[in-house]
Amino acid sequence: MKQDKLTRDPRQINALALAYMGDAVLEVRVRQHLIAAGEVKPNLLQRAAVRYVSAKAQASIVEGIWERLTEEEKAVLKRGRNAKSATVPKNANIAEYRLSTGFEALLGFLYLTRQEKRLDEILSYALEWVDSGLAAPTKE
Repeated sequence: MKQDKLTRDPRQINALALAYMGDAVLEVRVRQHLIAAGEVKPNLLQRAAVRYVSAKAQASIVEGIWERLTEEEKAVLKRGRNAKSATVPKNANIAEYRLSTGFEALLGFLYLTRQEKRLDEILSYALEWVDSGLAAPTKE
């Protein structure tokens, strides 16, 4: 399949659009991680995935990786965090929800700027953070 060339500079893309892309990137990586770990039952996969993709978990991930981020990455994350969304969080407070949006914006930015190595590093940090038990627990 031919890869479409991104015609817009990702630095100029709306932060919520970056978060939309980052959400998809995270979802694919989490699914790969869970299946590689031997989890194969769909209902268990979905339950396990929540540990990584919930707003609470993502906010905790941001706290865990903040010092590892470059200034540019922090700026993108802050832009995503400060974006005004019409969505109201169900299982997180607004601060957690905004941090998770910022995290997803960062992932989307790295993906769209084709910084695959850095994206992989940050996703690896994130998965390790959750796997270590340091991420905020989620309610199922």
